[in-house]
Amino acid sequence: MKKPFLLVMLLFCLNSLGAQKSSEISSDKKPKRGWYTLFDGKTLNNWKFSDEEGTFTVRDGMIVVHGNRSHLFYVGPVENHNFKNFEFKADIMTEPGSNSGVYFHTEYQATGWPDKGYEVQVNNSHTDWKRTAGLYDVMDLKEVPTKDNEWFTMHIIVQDKRIIVKLNDQTVIDYTEPPEVNYKGHPGRKISNGTFCLQGHDPKSIVYFKNIQVKPLCLRFFFCSGNQSLESSYLKLN
Repeated sequence: MKKPFLLVMLLFCLNSLGAQKSSEISSDKKPKRGWYTLFDGKTLNNWKFSDEEGTFTVRDGMIVVHGNRSHLFYVGPVENHNFKNFEFKADIMTEPGSNSGVYFHTEYQATGWPDKGYEVQVNNSHTDWKRTAGLYDVMDLKEVPTKDNEWFTMHIIVQDKRIIVKLNDQTVIDYTEPPEVNYKGHPGRKISNGTFCLQGHDPKSIVYFKNIQVKPLCLRFFFCSGNQSLESSYLKLN
């Protein structure tokens, strides 16, 4: 009985991927190995800002974050901007004294700091001691290998209740959410599902993002054994 069940689920997943391929993805392209580009390098199409207009601009293939508090939410067609298990990558550079962040499992919010989802910190030298790649107010970091004025790649992997964050291929966060969570001041900070957003923290911060990509992952429940590592625990269809 087990093999037919797995076969049915495999066919379901393949059919879903095929349907997504045939759907209109506008500026979102599918590079090799199942990765989707979320930012076209030219416009903010498929992104929606909160609070202040003008904090997010596009220059030379980058999203430039500089201005009053604002958040830029992905609202495009990939997975209907609703992600559960995924890999996310972005190249990021900070200027000295800057603060930003990448939220996941969040949702559009017209004003204020996003209530839903986790924030992965982007901060190499801001006065806030919580440094780049930490899960803000959950698993914070005091020191990281990244520096201002240098590009680095942030790689976020979420599979079921486990979160891994890498900087330039070096794992700096490996966190498994406990069965019950209630982080002080963050009632919505829990693994669920949702979109991504970039943070504009304050007028003194200047941060750059480019090569923003996501790779949706199949549910581990259907395809994986408990002994496999996180990064090999999904079905590789490409």
